[in-house]
Amino acid sequence: MEMNSPVGANVLDTPGIVGKPIDRVDGPLKVTGGARYAYEVQENNVLYGFVVEASIGKGRIKSIETRAAEKAPGVALVLTHRNAPAQGTGNHREAHPVLTGPQVTGYGQPVAFVVANSFEEARAAAYLVNVKYDRSNGKYALRANLNEARVPKPSDAPAADSAVGDFAIAFASAPVQLDVTYTTPLQSHAMMEPHATLAMWDGDKLMLHTANQMLNQGQQVIATTLKIPVENVRLISPFIGGGFGGKLWVNADAILAAIASRQLKRPVKIALTRQQIFHVTTHRSDTIQRVRLGTDREGHILAIGHDVFSGNLPSEQTYEGAALQTRTLYAGPNRLTRHRLAPLDIPVASSMRAPGESVGLMALECAMDEIAEKLNLDPIELRVLNEPSEDPEKHIPYSSRHLIPCMQEGARRFGWDKRNPKPGQVRDGRWLVGIGMAAATRGNPLLLSKANVRLGPDGTCTVRMAMTDIGTGTYTILAQIAAEMLGLPTERIQVELGDTSFPQAAGSGGSWGAGSSGSALFEACNALREKLARTAGMDPATARFANGSIASGDQSRKLTDLVGVGMDADGEIRPGRNNKDFSQQSYGAHFAEVGVDEDTGEVRVRRMLGVFTAGRVLNAKTARSQAIGGMVFGVGAALHEEMTLDPRFGYFVNHDLAEYHVPVHADIPDIDAVFLAELDDQSNPLKSKGIGELGICGAGASIANAIYNACGARIRDYPVTLAKLLSRLPVRA
Repeated sequence: MEMNSPVGANVLDTPGIVGKPIDRVDGPLKVTGGARYAYEVQENNVLYGFVVEASIGKGRIKSIETRAAEKAPGVALVLTHRNAPAQGTGNHREAHPVLTGPQVTGYGQPVAFVVANSFEEARAAAYLVNVKYDRSNGKYALRANLNEARVPKPSDAPAADSAVGDFAIAFASAPVQLDVTYTTPLQSHAMMEPHATLAMWDGDKLMLHTANQMLNQGQQVIATTLKIPVENVRLISPFIGGGFGGKLWVNADAILAAIASRQLKRPVKIALTRQQIFHVTTHRSDTIQRVRLGTDREGHILAIGHDVFSGNLPSEQTYEGAALQTRTLYAGPNRLTRHRLAPLDIPVASSMRAPGESVGLMALECAMDEIAEKLNLDPIELRVLNEPSEDPEKHIPYSSRHLIPCMQEGARRFGWDKRNPKPGQVRDGRWLVGIGMAAATRGNPLLLSKANVRLGPDGTCTVRMAMTDIGTGTYTILAQIAAEMLGLPTERIQVELGDTSFPQAAGSGGSWGAGSSGSALFEACNALREKLARTAGMDPATARFANGSIASGDQSRKLTDLVGVGMDADGEIRPGRNNKDFSQQSYGAHFAEVGVDEDTGEVRVRRMLGVFTAGRVLNAKTARSQAIGGMVFGVGAALHEEMTLDPRFGYFVNHDLAEYHVPVHADIPDIDAVFLAELDDQSNPLKSKGIGELGICGAGASIANAIYNACGARIRDYPVTLAKLLSRLPVRA
């Protein structure tokens, strides 16, 4: 099916198992250890690899001595640029060549790969590889290299700049003006499962058990890199222990394991260490964001501008789209958004946890709070006042938009009416207490996906697609869709994912996973329903499926009597004009209460609430879990997460989970997420929208706004740490 028109009534519109908060169907496997992740796959005669990283940020390898490593116990191979094969090239979304020459383009770049009989032997031998370098001067820090920033021209992302009306004149003449700059730091995905791969060859066919979120994309990248036909590459990844964008693209572990396995004619396994992940894989760029708002004295936005600087390798066009939500979230006749990309000699920056909106809303939503104070307006009133009737830049209708109900319901539940708008007025002992809010929005994409569904003679239904589950609940929602469509209990649904030998799927990323894979399955089930109805001599339009049977009028047949040795059908979803004719976003509102210690500046989040609309909720339990997880990320972005760059060497100093701080249990308070009822018939056949990243968007801004309300300190450089707050705290009388 191509999404070109509204989706009418369908079987899912009748209340059933879809939407119910059922437990994860893969839960028992995970809690008993039955779920096998990439590194846990067992294979006979396996070898283990360990990466040797570059210890400079930019330069050339002057010499590399490997003889001691090659003679070390258990070593089978030491790969360097001298004995690695020629590989295909491209940006990080097209190819991932490794060990291709003496050039070093970033700290931690693999310069050797040691393969041995055990992990310990490979690691020990890796320290025997002696590399000498000719160091070059590198460009590492974003702020120091803004003068070289360029307009990025990505082939698969929105244009870097947009303009409507005359922003400059409108802003200059606006009665009320705000011109502020916010900065967000370098961040790491920090997923639990490390990047890992087991590679093995059967003749000219390569099979990889690997941690990858988008298997069909990864299959193509590996084929391009290794210069082999794509049909000769098979990726298997049924379970992924978190990704958050860090496993969207192929990383060095997969390519190195594949090359070594081909040379040695034995399976090769690798898992990057936690410390290696920070430099060998991707990260989120830091940003510098200038937000300008001009309003009339009543609060109507007359001019809205958002300029963003981020950084990446000189060869890359991927930018942090932090101004993208500014193009659509609020009304205003004069608009300007611009993104600039500085060339930096640090590891590649890429998508991470709601790329764009996650950090963009931390600037925009705090700026809205600031101008609301200038106007002496309630922050929610300001947002309601600037609610657009259509997408203000594209001039097309929204597929659905219920931002105002989210803010109103959140305000009612959170007790917003009790907020004192004057900062520093509420105390709880030594704690200054404040509350803040922010709007949430995240794009709602739909990508090509296919599915196969087969009903066996024993009444078991098998769903297959190359979709992945990164802990989000994909297995469960697909089981619910198939169960409801075919009138079977979920116990009779077997969902098989994570294998490129299955039908192509979009994978997990960008909040497109459930809508894309679920819609493909919906179409496959519809096709199977029609086959079964015709086999039973019934009209597919009136056939009802329940309790393992099909019925029409007073006729009823058991499905197992119709399928013979088995019956299957395929389904497909592909984007049509709906994402061009309609502005597609999910929405929400975040509310936070914080305490700030008046002596130390310590910040404690006391409670949080998120209220969201995201079309049809496919599983109430997993949706709430996803939203709360996103809100926890918001706590990290506001208060904890920051990679510290050594600007002399392009080196991330805090490259482990001991010093790269993420929220822990003690940091997370009373927290809740609520979904308002909504169906979006312009989104996809399920009438659902993306949820995975929506909970992140705006969450950090609500905390920053609450901090200001608590103590009057407006910190525009994230994360908000004690050092930044201390000098800004009010002096105790």
